[in-house]
Amino acid sequence: MWCEYPRDVVQVAGPDAPTYLQSQLSQELRPLQVGDAIWTFVLQPNGKIDALARVWRTGDETFVLDTDAGFGEVLTARLNRFKIRVKAEISTLPWRCLAVRGDGAAEVAGLTSWGGGVDLLGESPLPPAGVEHVGVEHLLAARIEAVWPAMGAEIVPGETIPAETGITDIAVSFTKGCYPGQELVERMDSRGATAPRLLQRVVVPEGATEPGDEYLVNGEPAGVVTTVWREHALAYVKRSSLAL
Repeated sequence: MWCEYPRDVVQVAGPDAPTYLQSQLSQELRPLQVGDAIWTFVLQPNGKIDALARVWRTGDETFVLDTDAGFGEVLTARLNRFKIRVKAEISTLPWRCLAVRGDGAAEVAGLTSWGGGVDLLGESPLPPAGVEHVGVEHLLAARIEAVWPAMGAEIVPGETIPAETGITDIAVSFTKGCYPGQELVERMDSRGATAPRLLQRVVVPEGATEPGDEYLVNGEPAGVVTTVWREHALAYVKRSSLAL
């Protein structure tokens, strides 16, 4: 299946783009060849998330970062915050993204994405031939199945920490050099610390649950629901409740 995947897209281009982004993102970018892409967090100095983005190396001195729709300005503002005497221009691109999931994804050439899917990102991406077009609710269901956090739902800029999201193994390098927010991420990892709450896929009463509702375990409050589709949901669940 394929459908529109609303994304905001930012380009960073210039001779200092590789070194600047390497100093700002939670991922190790130096191994990326032109055409490679990887997920990353863009963090505040206190370790809280400003944005979850994919960074795609499109040239020797050019990178494209895409994030959930509505958060491109947050991403741009954060990248500009520490750009002092850096020879790189940051601009927005009016690009579209098509998500391909499930049957047919393996045969489509594009950017590897969550849930074993592929994303087609560009100025005018063409729908994949022979793949069914579906509504965005199917993408929502796939995101819940993959336990993939979204900006504005599971990730609130300035509030959420990486360890809560469950994707630090995908979006963080624990062997790269310094970057803003590294101290909190590294400290929790080195100490084997677990966040007070963790993102989980849960089952909720269909038609009776909305994002923001309490998630109950054995009738007791155990967390908060963040995303719902029918009886399927994502919720931040208290660590103490995961053992119940």
